[in-house]
Amino acid sequence: MTRAEYPWLLPSVMADPPDPDLPGRQGRTRPRRTVRDWVVDTFVFLAAALIGALASDASAQAGNSEAVVLADQLLGAVACCALWVRRRAPVALAASLVAVSAVAPAAGGALMLGLFSLAVHRPFRPVAVIGVLAMVSGAVQALVRPDPSASFLISTVAGVVLVLLMVGWGMLVRARRQLVLALRERARRAEAEAALRAEQAQRLAREAIAREMHDVLAHRLTLLSVHAGALEFRPDAPPAEVGRAAGVIRDSAHEALQDLRQIIGVLRAPDDGGGDGPALAASHTLYPLGALVGESREAGMRVTLDNTVTDPDGVPAATGRTAYRIAQEGLTNARKHAPGTDVTLSLSGGPGEGITVRVDNEAPAGEVPKVPGSGQGLIGLTERATLAGGRLEHGVRGDGGFRVRAWLPWSV
Repeated sequence: MTRAEYPWLLPSVMADPPDPDLPGRQGRTRPRRTVRDWVVDTFVFLAAALIGALASDASAQAGNSEAVVLADQLLGAVACCALWVRRRAPVALAASLVAVSAVAPAAGGALMLGLFSLAVHRPFRPVAVIGVLAMVSGAVQALVRPDPSASFLISTVAGVVLVLLMVGWGMLVRARRQLVLALRERARRAEAEAALRAEQAQRLAREAIAREMHDVLAHRLTLLSVHAGALEFRPDAPPAEVGRAAGVIRDSAHEALQDLRQIIGVLRAPDDGGGDGPALAASHTLYPLGALVGESREAGMRVTLDNTVTDPDGVPAATGRTAYRIAQEGLTNARKHAPGTDVTLSLSGGPGEGITVRVDNEAPAGEVPKVPGSGQGLIGLTERATLAGGRLEHGVRGDGGFRVRAWLPWSV
């Protein structure tokens, strides 16, 4: 926010730039005088000099001696010159002008402008103290240097009103500057918070992409590994079996590419607000569970599907996608960590009751294969189920098998 961009936020021509005592300015070095600063300071000096000249002329017409008038003019000139330091030492300047103006009416203009600068640059307490002293100084001046054209009471009241006007004007300018600084700080804070939110959104998007890539490709690549391993260890297999395995490898690779294209399409397409793109919403629901089980059986797994969901067509898209991912990850883990065992995939539930997904596999006959990065998929599934409003539990059963059980909400 600059003066050129927001001139309407600046105080009037009599106002000064924010000083170090204003909020948000502590610890900053004072900037060099600008052209505007020189113009304002020159105008302030000339205004004080004009008021002092008028007061000196009135003093001469009141019948004072030439020595008194000359002393009055000298003190007034010194007071006007002292206004050039009003930004650096407003308290000391105002206090000095209060004392001088008590005996020199020509310093009255400089005192008023000094009070204005004091109210702009300093908080209320020193302004109130010096303002009261200025009122007393006005009363002393009316008593020591009386004006023949006005009574003591009128002169005193006029002095009090002028002091209140200048102090009130300065406090108004200070309050407006504080408001500008507060708005500027709020804008900076809002920009910083927006940047943090954008960074967090990018991080969450990366995590979602990583989970989706793992859920989609791990299943397909596991099938490829199983069938490729079978071809490697059985080179003398019948041509029909080799052809069938090669076809499964080809189909799995094709499906993996299709899933990868869908994920890339989701990244390029606008988000529909549900966390998954339209391509995933259309394909990864409860409907392809049969195909998922069929692929696992073709890979040599013994899988039993028990689907008793009362209304599969009415399953919400987000719930269906989450249930599909849990089933897919459970079968993939059973294939990697417990090959050759019986696996049971069961789904049950209905509207208002929720959906329960269970994947059970028997204990492996031999040593459990050690797969690098084990457990990361279950961590992602637990987070996915929690975000969907459900829960997921997994662990070793009493007979040595492994169970994954998840419950997902299904509102009516």
